[in-house]
Amino acid sequence: MKIKEIVQTSLIAATIIILGMIPPLPLGIIPVPVVMQNLGIMLAGALLGSKRGTIAVALVLLLALIGFPVLSGGSAGPAVFVGPTGGYLFGWLMAPSIMGYGLSQPFVNRAWSKMAVIWLVGVLFVDLVGSIWLWLVSPISLVNSLISNLAFIPGDTLKSIAVYLVAVRVQALTHVSTR
Repeated sequence: MKIKEIVQTSLIAATIIILGMIPPLPLGIIPVPVVMQNLGIMLAGALLGSKRGTIAVALVLLLALIGFPVLSGGSAGPAVFVGPTGGYLFGWLMAPSIMGYGLSQPFVNRAWSKMAVIWLVGVLFVDLVGSIWLWLVSPISLVNSLISNLAFIPGDTLKSIAVYLVAVRVQALTHVSTR
């Protein structure tokens, strides 16, 4: 990677970590809080593309795995990856790759199609992976896990719109490629 790409990747990783400093908002209906870090995950895919976006997210998750408190609420360590929120973290790792690929397709050339890719991957895909994992590691049924995750959709939809708007502006200013 070129120096510029390394700096951009590092800045997105740092952004994800900074967003983790915003305290999580517990919902009470499931053991997964509302966090702002997923906005950074979506930014990684939208701004950096598949490869570098995944590297940025993997860097943050690696830091969390070895014990640095970089996840929302200061969470860290291997237990986070096998607990109720583990599925969301695995979804985060896959999201930039899928999002970057989707955004690089020639037919994804309009604002609505770009927003759809960001929303489908950054919100629905991550929530689906998180819901399935939550069902597997907790006493919550799959149906209840999926239904309880509907609480995240409105806020995450607003985050995906913000990511689209930021990505369009940043790309116009810096000509960052999403491929």
